[in-house]
Amino acid sequence: MSRPRSPVARSEPLAQQIARNVENDIEAGRLRHGQRLPSSRELAQEWDVSVFTINEAMDLLAKKGLVVSKPRAARTVNAPDQEIRGEVRPVAPQVVMIGGYAGSGKTELGRILARETGWPMLDKDTLTRFVVEAALEMQGLSRNDRESETYLTKIRPAEYDSLLEAMTENLQCGNNSIVTAPFVREFADEGWIRQRELLCRNLGAQLTIVWVYCDADTMHTYVRHRNAPRDATKLADWEGYMEGVNVEFRPPVPHVVIDNSVSGGVMAVQARQLIDQLALNGKGK
Repeated sequence: MSRPRSPVARSEPLAQQIARNVENDIEAGRLRHGQRLPSSRELAQEWDVSVFTINEAMDLLAKKGLVVSKPRAARTVNAPDQEIRGEVRPVAPQVVMIGGYAGSGKTELGRILARETGWPMLDKDTLTRFVVEAALEMQGLSRNDRESETYLTKIRPAEYDSLLEAMTENLQCGNNSIVTAPFVREFADEGWIRQRELLCRNLGAQLTIVWVYCDADTMHTYVRHRNAPRDATKLADWEGYMEGVNVEFRPPVPHVVIDNSVSGGVMAVQARQLIDQLALNGKGK
């Protein structure tokens, strides 16, 4: 189990932040091999940066061979290995719980792991968002509310219960699971984690806790770019939101840290190292 270097204190260049997010999207399969990318001007509007910054980011990706640019032709994604799908079959079922703050890259990590292993991915927002939005409206609240007492005390617990029920059902069928959610409160509670470890152990499975670390600037760049309605409150007062975020937080139990800051290693490489570790642990059970 590992811990990353100290959080990045200085601002990372925007071009590097954008290049890293695009690279993660390629590795996660959101951007496909051969897909035509928007023009520099369109990308600049999408990311709310200058054309110069976009060109810098694309140059970084081109140097890695992830983007191909030809004269008088659009840039395209170059990821032929996407078509090679992996499948990992450990002896014992594996549960990988991935947590992290908004914009840290936890969903991208989950998608990369799912593509590499062939394991099902259970994402909290994907499984519960539409039901949560309907429940909020029935309470007379905004469907994008994630801060009210009603959401925090009544709806949020039900979201996590549903997510964990889906995980348990997969385990009962002998399936591996990749489970993604913020898990900020849950991973701070050692008792909560131990209960999930016991559940997995009773079902013959191994639980691995993963925390995705990301510096504040890169999180802000990503959250601003995805422009999700549920992030509106955060973006309206980002500094105020960050006062409640402890980028140095780590779960109080053995865990794996994936460093998704610009200064960290490539997420896909870290994901494959994690898979190797899980396969080894599974064989050793």
